[in-house]
Amino acid sequence: MQSFENMFDIKGRIALVTGGASGIGAMITEALVDAGCKVTIASRKYHALEHFADEMNAKGPGSAHPVAADLSTAEGTEALAAHMQANEDHLDILINNSGATWGDSLDNFPRKAWDKIMNLNVTAMADLTRLLLPMLEARATAENPSRVINVGSVMGTRPMADAGGGNGVYSYVASKAAVHHLTKTYSNELAHRHITVNAIAPGPFPSRMMAYATDSAEKREVLGKTVPLGRVGEPEDMACVIRWFCSKGGSYITGNIIAIDGGAAAAP
Repeated sequence: MQSFENMFDIKGRIALVTGGASGIGAMITEALVDAGCKVTIASRKYHALEHFADEMNAKGPGSAHPVAADLSTAEGTEALAAHMQANEDHLDILINNSGATWGDSLDNFPRKAWDKIMNLNVTAMADLTRLLLPMLEARATAENPSRVINVGSVMGTRPMADAGGGNGVYSYVASKAAVHHLTKTYSNELAHRHITVNAIAPGPFPSRMMAYATDSAEKREVLGKTVPLGRVGEPEDMACVIRWFCSKGGSYITGNIIAIDGGAAAAP
């Protein structure tokens, strides 16, 4: 048996994190860079990516490499896949994190809110994964499979469209439920190709998407009281799970949806 330290060593792995410079994506990127990985981070906002990459590279020991990508279009996913193929000969870790949300009352919820959210949160994830399969297979083995980790949500595990304020996120919750289901479907499809596919279902973490409820200590304290464990998530909570998934410790795990939510999904 390997030493405990070696079982969680992922130094030198090649990773791609979409939406990798803000919120949960930034937490994941930092966790991978801190573990010594070479991480490409992609999103539409290149300047934010570049600034965050500079921060990560100053810390090391891994590295972060920004690339602009609009994953809401087929051209965008194809361009990002082409960039990866031109710059790397394989891919060990794919984190499908890019996403968006939309809130409105049910009576006013527009068709475009379904088109936009389902397209980015579900279609882009599926398309990018498909395009990168040759890179994910290139060095994958039964002992060390490549990893696909999709970012779902606790809101995709239970009916939570409207917290009582008339501002439901109907297309968002449906998209995250779809992410969870596709994760299980893909895990069966790709197991024989030595690629594991899992998802995380975060609860409340400080992020741009959750800024309305987490952008001050007072708001985080109030939100934390709604969580069984009594607090919102911290970057370390995310980092530990991602490190586990990507290491030897996670090599025999596929088709799972791991809730990182302080018990929210299990609450009555």
